[in-house]
Amino acid sequence: MPKPSRLKNQKGFALVLTLLMISMMVVVTLQFNRSVWSGLYGSSNLKENTRLRLVARSGFECAVMVLSEDKEQNDVDTLREPWAQSRELSLQSTALFEKGYFMVEISDLCSKIQINRLLDSKGDWRPAQRDLFQRFLLSKAFGLDSDAVSNLMDFIKDWLDPDEDITRFGAESGYYQGLDPPYACGNSPLGSLDRLALIRGISGELLYGTSEKKGIMPYLSVHGDGKININTAGPVVLQALSTEMDEDMVQDMIAYREDTENDLADPKWYQKVRGMDHIVFDTGLLTTQSDYFEIQSTGAMGKMEQQLNISVFREPGKPIQILQWKADPEDTN
Repeated sequence: MPKPSRLKNQKGFALVLTLLMISMMVVVTLQFNRSVWSGLYGSSNLKENTRLRLVARSGFECAVMVLSEDKEQNDVDTLREPWAQSRELSLQSTALFEKGYFMVEISDLCSKIQINRLLDSKGDWRPAQRDLFQRFLLSKAFGLDSDAVSNLMDFIKDWLDPDEDITRFGAESGYYQGLDPPYACGNSPLGSLDRLALIRGISGELLYGTSEKKGIMPYLSVHGDGKININTAGPVVLQALSTEMDEDMVQDMIAYREDTENDLADPKWYQKVRGMDHIVFDTGLLTTQSDYFEIQSTGAMGKMEQQLNISVFREPGKPIQILQWKADPEDTN
């Protein structure tokens, strides 16, 4: 009797061992299968992402070509020119690719207030730029009172200037090091507009806006020579050119420059606008030429997109120079 019992136990053990081995083989097979499909899916995504980047890059190259040709043809930049009609570029792109298309938008950075030009090389205010920026911040669009604007000007100056000397009610590294997490004051020009969020007094609401109120970011640039192109500037910036400007004057200026019969080569053309013959803008702030632009090119395939944001500088007879390149890290659906 003992021998059959041992034999039975051995058979039972063998059965359990066999089942365990089969289970392990199933698990390994499933894992391998999952890895193979994951690799195939990843390769497919990589291929699509590469294709999207190339489509977006094509849009950028088309925009560069348009800007270069425009510079060769004339020295006056207005919203009537091909570079400002980027929708046409986008519509034509559907015929260039078997799959996908690009959407391009070219923005004139000289139509904006160039924040890195507020101070001179010593870190002192440039008076004309300071006054322009102050009038801009006092715009009704942002809802700031004079005291808030005055303090904000001090905070921004201290962030941009090269020293650690506190300007009136400003803030230097001593303030920022006390935050959680701590960080140092910039004490240098801004590399990107997002850095404004680090400056005391600049909230996300003020920078980016809300559904009810505009933010300041769309009207600013870190690139430019400090001059405002009045042929391309928007209403908020135009009104900031003088304390005498009102909304009706701004709309009359916009209507005047939209009329193809009007010559916009002379920066003083605004004095020909009805009711504005007595208005005098600081000539040091004005231009009708633009050489700093932002190109936004989006490659699209179905629901997938890849976006490039590139700031460029152009000058006669030279290739367009890339100042800043920013690409979306991932597809957006």
